[in-house]
Amino acid sequence: MPKAYADDQDKEYIVGIVPQFETRRLHQIWQPILNYLFQETGHKLILRGSPTIPDFETEFMQGKFDFAYMNPYHIMLANQIQGYLPLVRDRGRTLYGVLVVRKDSNINSVKELAGKTLAFPAPNALGASLQIRQEITDKFRIKINPIYVKTHDSVYLSVLLGEAAAGGGVQKTLDLQIDHYRAALKIIHRTEDVVPHPFSAHPRVPLNVQEDIKLALLKLGQSDSGAALLAKIPMKQIGPTQMGDYLPLKALGLERFYIKSQ
Repeated sequence: MPKAYADDQDKEYIVGIVPQFETRRLHQIWQPILNYLFQETGHKLILRGSPTIPDFETEFMQGKFDFAYMNPYHIMLANQIQGYLPLVRDRGRTLYGVLVVRKDSNINSVKELAGKTLAFPAPNALGASLQIRQEITDKFRIKINPIYVKTHDSVYLSVLLGEAAAGGGVQKTLDLQIDHYRAALKIIHRTEDVVPHPFSAHPRVPLNVQEDIKLALLKLGQSDSGAALLAKIPMKQIGPTQMGDYLPLKALGLERFYIKSQ
């Protein structure tokens, strides 16, 4: 294990992860990655879970995380308010939202959802909520009744249980559902593609530490075992990123649909 700098040996860095999944599952995915980063760099990374996406938003807005894995719209806000900068992201695929209904539903188009209840993980989840609500408004010009059920897992379950006519998610989380859940759902719409979630650093983190973590994550993606760990995030092909990759999001006008965390 490389030695951390002398003044960093007792330093702990807090890592926040946007809660797309329930807490135990997030720990199962991320703790092995953080353990690897410690072994590789000597920097101690402590995972601190947020119970809901709005809680996560409040915490990164207040700069409580030293490192954070967040959605692309979050990094726009986090950069503006706290100066967070993206380090790495998935370069093997793009992010897009999917609108799903039960496979046995007679609903086959977005227009048929006018006036119906739709489930979303949280108001400001990018692909799963903001983009879908933006496209429902701007492209399909219908009104819906949104409910927010905290996680992507809960969205899919709400649709399966008939608590919502449709639900918003992203392809990556839909693919991770258990087989018989996924088989019982059908996609009726997918949003425009955007660049995926970045793993980001707060500017108070020393530049040498940021670089150590960035290089270790890139190295992790070069081995089969490391790629298998990253696939659980899911991250198909890790690569470097920068703030410029996320600037095209400004053109979507998503601030119209952003709901400030209480």
